[in-house]
Amino acid sequence: MASPTKKRKLNSDSKQKTAPTKGLEYFFEKQRRNGSSSSTPPVPEHDAKPEQSQGSLTDEELARKLQAEWDAEVRAASVPAAAQPGTGGSGMTKAASEPESATTPQPPEAPLASPGIGSTRTKKPLLLSSAAATEDQATASIPLDESPLTFDPAKYVPELQNSWASEGGDASYALLTRCFVLVNGTQSRIKIVDTLVNCMRLLIVGDPASLLPAVWLSTNAISPPYISMELGIGGSALSKALKQACGLDNRALKSLYDKLGDPGDVAFEAKKKQSFTLRKPKPLTIKGVFQSLVKIAKSQGQGSGEVKQRIVDRLLQDARGGEESRYIVRTLCQHLRIGAVKTTMLIALSRAFLLSRPAGAGFPVKDPRELAKLKKDELAEVWTRAEELVKASYARHPDYNDLIPVLLEIGVSEELLVRCGLTLHIPLRPMLGSITRDLSEMLTKLQGRDFACEYKYDGQRAQVHCDANGKVSIFSRHLELMTDKYPDLVALVPKIRGDGVESFILEGEVVAVDRATGELRNFQTLTNRARKDVAIGSITIDVCLFAFDLMYLNGQSLLDQPFRHRRDLLRSLFVEIPHHFTWVKNLDATSQDSEAVLEFFKSALDSKCEGIMVKTLDNFAELETTGEDASEDRSASEPPAAKPTPQSRKSKRTTPPEAHMSLQQPAPPTKSRRKPLLATYEPDKRLESWLKVKKDYHASTADTLDLVPIAAWHGQGRKAKWWSPILLAVRNDETGCLEAVCKCMSGFTDAFYKANRAFYDDGSGGGGEARNTHARKPPFVEYDGPAPDVWFEPCEVWEVAFADVTLSPTYTAAIGLVSEERGLSLRFPRFLRKREDKGVEEASTSGFLAGLWRKQEAKVSTAVGEEAAAGVGGEEDEDEE
Repeated sequence: MASPTKKRKLNSDSKQKTAPTKGLEYFFEKQRRNGSSSSTPPVPEHDAKPEQSQGSLTDEELARKLQAEWDAEVRAASVPAAAQPGTGGSGMTKAASEPESATTPQPPEAPLASPGIGSTRTKKPLLLSSAAATEDQATASIPLDESPLTFDPAKYVPELQNSWASEGGDASYALLTRCFVLVNGTQSRIKIVDTLVNCMRLLIVGDPASLLPAVWLSTNAISPPYISMELGIGGSALSKALKQACGLDNRALKSLYDKLGDPGDVAFEAKKKQSFTLRKPKPLTIKGVFQSLVKIAKSQGQGSGEVKQRIVDRLLQDARGGEESRYIVRTLCQHLRIGAVKTTMLIALSRAFLLSRPAGAGFPVKDPRELAKLKKDELAEVWTRAEELVKASYARHPDYNDLIPVLLEIGVSEELLVRCGLTLHIPLRPMLGSITRDLSEMLTKLQGRDFACEYKYDGQRAQVHCDANGKVSIFSRHLELMTDKYPDLVALVPKIRGDGVESFILEGEVVAVDRATGELRNFQTLTNRARKDVAIGSITIDVCLFAFDLMYLNGQSLLDQPFRHRRDLLRSLFVEIPHHFTWVKNLDATSQDSEAVLEFFKSALDSKCEGIMVKTLDNFAELETTGEDASEDRSASEPPAAKPTPQSRKSKRTTPPEAHMSLQQPAPPTKSRRKPLLATYEPDKRLESWLKVKKDYHASTADTLDLVPIAAWHGQGRKAKWWSPILLAVRNDETGCLEAVCKCMSGFTDAFYKANRAFYDDGSGGGGEARNTHARKPPFVEYDGPAPDVWFEPCEVWEVAFADVTLSPTYTAAIGLVSEERGLSLRFPRFLRKREDKGVEEASTSGFLAGLWRKQEAKVSTAVGEEAAAGVGGEEDEDEE
């Protein structure tokens, strides 16, 4: 029973709920009574609806009714105002004297005057603008997806520049939106490139100053990765802006989100539902949107939240139509989803500058009509030469802020490699190694060549820059600046520079070590080190830098030098400091040294390494070979190799590892020719001159788990039309919940991606009705990481291989079994097959996963690890984490 106080409150609340709502009409009537002695003329007959009450009028009808009353009052007030001397006329406008103008999208010329406040002020009309009519029409009919060889920017630029003139000549965001819509509407990579090429050409000719912002916006970034600029826009800021800009309440916004899932799609639908607005949007420009994003990223400190909110509000208010709203929101979410990845953008830029140039530039361009006459392979050769130049420049100097101005000045030419070349304190994109299944395949690929085997340490790849003044910068594999993370390495640099070394760029692996013994620790230990503002005195996890390459020395690039020469310079000019700075452990060999390579591989695994890297030492001319894949280049004297079969995979847990590491060779097929393998350093390329053999790729060492796919994200680039990566989970046999364990994006074929998208269809992939998906996380799923784009109905079991089990702050699998605060995750998960013979209730359990982790720790740990394997936690175990 409610208390008397609560009853009084309830009665008071019920009385308040029965009181009539005071709307806009009440407000204007009150001002008329207080401030105006003139009688209000009757509402025009075509707008007045006496049989309807205010509560039964629609928003549009009420707005028109108020507009008519406003117009009538202005007409009445204008007569005495005209009679007074010095008033300068009636102050009427055409819109005020003609009620029909209420639907014309004209902005008010000055702030609206309130009725009855001063009879000498001119009263401006309350105008309704059609939200649909505000969409840009100048770009709607431009065929951006046409072939660049037939598309002529000169046909469209004059009209576009006329429409841009009102905004100071800056290109409108509508042009970029039109490009995004067309790109998002096709799965053809050729069409995507063509659309981007034509859009870039329009900007090169019509507004070169907007090209750089357009490239940043198209690549879903505002700065290179080594300059940290985060927008920091949360869902609440976007929701508030959408509600304010589109007139939605919480329930309507939640309904749209539950139905659509994607914030950009929600913005599109919300904007389309907005029939009228009281303010004509100010057209967005490409430069204006980019500058707004930069301002958001730079807003810090007290009050920055309000500044960011105002910018977001204005962007959504000024967005014209649903599509601009969609892509503004996706940009703010940093999830554009148009497939314009780095490679696609570089290809588009190279072709755009091959066909067009800005006014005043003197570099030569190709005639599209002449290119159209070329054969397909001849045209491909023309495109490829330009693409390789632009890609090589970006790989050495990955910053559009430097690349685009040079392209606008000199176009695509060899000089680009000089103007945008290797530069200190700007990271180059690292060279990558090709994956091999086993040692036998590696020896096959490198037949007849000298190569170096190196330990592949379980650490973090680091690129160290040092100039003549002693300034040091350290970058990660993904080009992120991490100098603040490793102040101990920064302090180490002056000690390792030998005589004559002024400036350099070297590459190595940062590995957690026991400083006293030099024993290597696993990657999980390294991740527990703080990431920012680390003080040398507070470091508890020691590291050693294992150097393996030298790319720049005393102002000269070494990228074109063979690996043997680069390695000799590295080892002769730098000073080794044990357990602080040293070289990767290596073995020089040939394909004839199979037993020595096998022993080296085993020793790498015993030393807690991931495997080995194999690199060609010298440049080789063309060699006679016997194929392109694993069946290449074997001599008749070598015995055949036994390749892994499905039966051997199934029995891998009972077969000794040595049986699987056999280095027997395949029989020699017929000879052919293959391209030479160069020992040069090729930034941002994955070549067979570098090969990696990791323990997770080796059939004898890979464990498997049966996991349940529970969610996924939209793919990027070539995979934009599929789900990738996919979130996997183990089963908790006590609670019945599914606990997230890892994301997987390896081991899938295109055919699998296609079938998987058809099986898990959220309705946006052209399948109509959603199948086997959820818009929100099911209650029986446990996952606390970044929200996926779609949740799966758990109905399959996949067999997945992996390298290691690691502790994770993100994933919830087996939380509480090995750590009270962290779950377990998998390193390098790789899909093997679907388990048609198993249901979800037969998937691997969190308890089984925890057991694998304990067994792993027992193998690779010392006495501390043995205690952990026995389930004894303690201070030493926490330090190891």
